[in-house]
Amino acid sequence: MTTITIIGSGNMASAIGTRAAKHGHTIEFMSRDTGNAQALADQIGRQATVGAFGATPQGEIVFLAVLYTGVIEVIAKYGDALAGKILVDMTNPFNADASGLVTTAGDSASKQIAAAAPEGTHVVKAFNTIFRDVLAQDKSVDIFFAGDNAEAKAHVAAFLESLDIRPLDVGGIEMTSVLEWAGILLVGVASNGAGFDIALGAKTV
Repeated sequence: MTTITIIGSGNMASAIGTRAAKHGHTIEFMSRDTGNAQALADQIGRQATVGAFGATPQGEIVFLAVLYTGVIEVIAKYGDALAGKILVDMTNPFNADASGLVTTAGDSASKQIAAAAPEGTHVVKAFNTIFRDVLAQDKSVDIFFAGDNAEAKAHVAAFLESLDIRPLDVGGIEMTSVLEWAGILLVGVASNGAGFDIALGAKTV
Protein backbone atom coordinates (compact mmCIF):
# COMPACT_ATOMS: atom_id res chain seq x y z
CA MET A 1 0.00 0.00 0.00
CA THR A 2 0.94 3.66 -0.34
CA THR A 3 2.13 6.20 2.19
CA ILE A 4 0.56 9.58 1.51
CA THR A 5 1.13 12.94 3.14
CA ILE A 6 -1.70 15.38 3.71
CA ILE A 7 -0.76 19.00 4.37
CA GLY A 8 -3.69 20.41 6.29
CA SER A 9 -5.93 19.30 9.14
CA GLY A 10 -9.40 20.44 8.09
CA ASN A 11 -12.45 18.60 6.82
CA MET A 12 -10.99 17.52 3.46
CA ALA A 13 -7.83 16.29 5.17
CA SER A 14 -9.99 14.26 7.52
CA ALA A 15 -12.15 12.81 4.73
CA ILE A 16 -9.21 11.79 2.54
CA GLY A 17 -7.15 10.47 5.43
CA THR A 18 -9.99 8.42 6.86
CA ARG A 19 -10.93 6.92 3.50
CA ALA A 20 -7.29 6.14 2.69
CA ALA A 21 -6.82 4.40 6.04
CA LYS A 22 -9.95 2.28 5.50
CA HIS A 23 -8.39 1.04 2.29
CA GLY A 24 -5.08 0.11 3.89
CA HIS A 25 -2.88 3.12 3.23
CA THR A 26 -0.58 4.90 5.68
CA ILE A 27 -1.21 8.61 6.23
CA GLU A 28 1.09 11.36 7.44
CA PHE A 29 -0.57 14.61 8.49
CA MET A 30 1.32 17.89 8.47
CA SER A 31 -0.25 21.12 9.66
CA ARG A 32 0.57 24.47 11.21
CA ASP A 33 -1.94 23.38 13.86
CA THR A 34 -0.13 20.37 15.28
CA GLY A 35 -2.92 19.77 17.78
CA ASN A 36 -5.52 19.35 15.04
CA ALA A 37 -3.20 17.10 13.05
CA GLN A 38 -2.57 14.92 16.10
CA ALA A 39 -6.30 14.71 16.81
CA LEU A 40 -6.91 13.48 13.26
CA ALA A 41 -4.12 10.93 13.55
CA ASP A 42 -5.47 9.70 16.89
CA GLN A 43 -8.96 9.41 15.41
CA ILE A 44 -7.73 7.31 12.49
CA GLY A 45 -5.42 5.12 14.55
CA ARG A 46 -2.13 3.38 13.96
CA GLN A 47 -2.14 3.99 10.20
CA ALA A 48 -1.74 7.72 10.74
CA THR A 49 1.20 9.76 11.99
CA VAL A 50 2.04 13.45 12.35
CA GLY A 51 5.06 15.08 10.73
CA ALA A 52 6.63 18.46 11.40
CA PHE A 53 5.17 21.23 9.26
CA GLY A 54 7.76 22.17 6.63
CA ALA A 55 9.82 18.96 6.92
CA THR A 56 10.28 16.53 4.04
CA PRO A 57 7.00 14.62 3.56
CA GLN A 58 7.15 10.84 3.88
CA GLY A 59 4.61 10.30 1.13
CA GLU A 60 5.42 10.27 -2.56
CA ILE A 61 1.95 11.76 -3.10
CA VAL A 62 1.37 14.97 -1.14
CA PHE A 63 -2.17 16.34 -0.84
CA LEU A 64 -2.52 20.10 -0.49
CA ALA A 65 -5.59 20.24 1.75
CA VAL A 66 -5.29 23.96 2.41
CA LEU A 67 -7.16 27.03 1.22
CA TYR A 68 -6.18 28.59 -2.09
CA THR A 69 -5.32 31.85 -0.33
CA GLY A 70 -2.52 30.16 1.60
CA VAL A 71 -1.28 27.45 -0.75
CA ILE A 72 1.62 29.37 -2.34
CA GLU A 73 2.85 30.31 1.14
CA VAL A 74 2.80 26.62 2.04
CA ILE A 75 4.81 25.74 -1.09
CA ALA A 76 7.37 28.39 -0.14
CA LYS A 77 7.57 27.05 3.43
CA TYR A 78 8.38 23.53 2.25
CA GLY A 79 10.69 24.62 -0.56
CA ASP A 80 13.04 21.90 -1.78
CA ALA A 81 11.47 19.40 0.65
CA LEU A 82 8.80 18.92 -2.04
CA ALA A 83 11.27 18.18 -4.86
CA GLY A 84 10.36 14.97 -6.66
CA LYS A 85 6.94 14.74 -4.99
CA ILE A 86 3.54 14.50 -6.66
CA LEU A 87 1.45 17.42 -5.41
CA VAL A 88 -2.30 16.87 -5.53
CA ASP A 89 -3.89 20.30 -5.78
CA MET A 90 -7.45 20.27 -4.50
CA THR A 91 -7.79 24.02 -4.06
CA ASN A 92 -10.57 26.10 -5.58
CA PRO A 93 -9.76 29.78 -6.25
CA PHE A 94 -13.36 30.88 -5.68
CA ASN A 95 -14.34 34.50 -5.20
CA ALA A 96 -16.16 35.58 -2.02
CA ASP A 97 -19.63 34.30 -3.01
CA ALA A 98 -18.46 31.32 -5.11
CA SER A 99 -19.93 32.83 -8.27
CA GLY A 100 -16.61 32.88 -10.14
CA LEU A 101 -12.85 32.50 -9.86
CA VAL A 102 -10.28 35.02 -8.70
CA THR A 103 -7.77 33.69 -11.25
CA THR A 104 -7.56 35.27 -14.70
CA ALA A 105 -8.40 33.59 -18.01
CA GLY A 106 -5.84 30.94 -18.89
CA ASP A 107 -4.49 30.79 -15.33
CA SER A 108 -5.31 28.34 -12.56
CA ALA A 109 -4.34 27.53 -8.99
CA SER A 110 -2.53 24.46 -10.29
CA LYS A 111 -0.43 26.51 -12.70
CA GLN A 112 0.50 28.87 -9.88
CA ILE A 113 1.47 25.95 -7.65
CA ALA A 114 3.55 24.37 -10.43
CA ALA A 115 5.38 27.66 -10.97
CA ALA A 116 6.14 28.03 -7.25
CA ALA A 117 7.11 24.40 -6.60
CA PRO A 118 10.72 23.19 -6.82
CA GLU A 119 12.10 21.52 -9.94
CA GLY A 120 11.10 17.89 -10.31
CA THR A 121 7.73 18.36 -8.62
CA HIS A 122 4.62 17.30 -10.53
CA VAL A 123 1.20 18.87 -9.93
CA VAL A 124 -2.02 16.92 -10.44
CA LYS A 125 -5.39 18.62 -9.96
CA ALA A 126 -7.92 16.37 -8.22
CA PHE A 127 -10.51 16.28 -5.41
CA ASN A 128 -11.67 19.86 -6.05
CA THR A 129 -14.97 18.72 -7.58
CA ILE A 130 -16.24 16.55 -4.74
CA PHE A 131 -17.79 17.49 -1.43
CA ARG A 132 -16.04 16.22 1.68
CA ASP A 133 -19.21 14.59 3.06
CA VAL A 134 -19.67 12.61 -0.16
CA LEU A 135 -16.04 11.50 -0.06
CA ALA A 136 -16.41 10.48 3.58
CA GLN A 137 -19.29 8.12 2.76
CA ASP A 138 -16.76 5.74 1.19
CA LYS A 139 -19.08 5.00 -1.72
CA SER A 140 -17.94 4.48 -5.30
CA VAL A 141 -17.64 7.89 -7.01
CA ASP A 142 -15.91 9.55 -9.96
CA ILE A 143 -13.09 12.07 -9.60
CA PHE A 144 -11.78 14.18 -12.46
CA PHE A 145 -8.07 14.92 -12.57
CA ALA A 146 -5.56 16.74 -14.78
CA GLY A 147 -1.83 17.29 -15.07
CA ASP A 148 1.11 17.27 -17.47
CA ASN A 149 3.19 14.33 -16.21
CA ALA A 150 1.90 10.92 -17.33
CA GLU A 151 3.74 8.98 -14.63
CA ALA A 152 2.46 11.23 -11.85
CA LYS A 153 -1.08 10.95 -13.16
CA ALA A 154 -0.76 7.16 -13.29
CA HIS A 155 0.31 7.12 -9.62
CA VAL A 156 -2.64 9.30 -8.62
CA ALA A 157 -5.06 7.23 -10.73
CA ALA A 158 -3.87 4.01 -9.09
CA PHE A 159 -4.32 5.56 -5.65
CA LEU A 160 -7.84 6.71 -6.53
CA GLU A 161 -8.77 3.25 -7.79
CA SER A 162 -7.55 1.75 -4.51
CA LEU A 163 -10.13 3.94 -2.73
CA ASP A 164 -12.98 2.65 -4.94
CA ILE A 165 -12.90 5.91 -6.90
CA ARG A 166 -13.00 5.96 -10.69
CA PRO A 167 -10.31 8.35 -12.00
CA LEU A 168 -11.33 10.35 -15.06
CA ASP A 169 -8.40 12.03 -16.83
CA VAL A 170 -9.43 15.32 -18.45
CA GLY A 171 -6.03 16.23 -19.90
CA GLY A 172 -3.01 18.40 -19.21
CA ILE A 173 -2.46 21.27 -16.83
CA GLU A 174 -4.23 23.63 -19.22
CA MET A 175 -7.43 21.81 -18.21
CA THR A 176 -7.03 22.57 -14.52
CA SER A 177 -8.86 25.88 -14.91
CA VAL A 178 -11.78 23.90 -16.37
CA LEU A 179 -11.82 21.72 -13.26
CA GLU A 180 -11.86 24.84 -11.10
CA TRP A 181 -14.89 26.11 -13.01
CA ALA A 182 -16.41 22.65 -12.56
CA GLY A 183 -16.08 23.27 -8.83
CA ILE A 184 -18.18 26.42 -9.30
CA LEU A 185 -20.71 24.36 -11.28
CA LEU A 186 -20.98 21.79 -8.49
CA VAL A 187 -21.51 24.44 -5.80
CA GLY A 188 -24.10 26.19 -7.99
CA VAL A 189 -26.11 23.02 -8.57
CA ALA A 190 -25.91 22.10 -4.88
CA SER A 191 -26.93 25.57 -3.73
CA ASN A 192 -29.89 25.79 -6.07
CA GLY A 193 -31.85 22.82 -4.83
CA ALA A 194 -29.83 19.67 -5.45
CA GLY A 195 -28.23 19.67 -2.00
CA PHE A 196 -24.69 18.93 -0.92
CA ASP A 197 -24.87 15.14 -1.07
CA ILE A 198 -24.36 15.08 -4.85
CA ALA A 199 -21.27 14.35 -6.93
CA LEU A 200 -20.17 15.09 -10.47
CA GLY A 201 -19.49 12.08 -12.65
CA ALA A 202 -19.66 10.56 -16.12
CA LYS A 203 -22.15 7.93 -17.22
CA THR A 204 -22.02 5.59 -20.20
CA VAL A 205 -25.29 5.73 -22.14
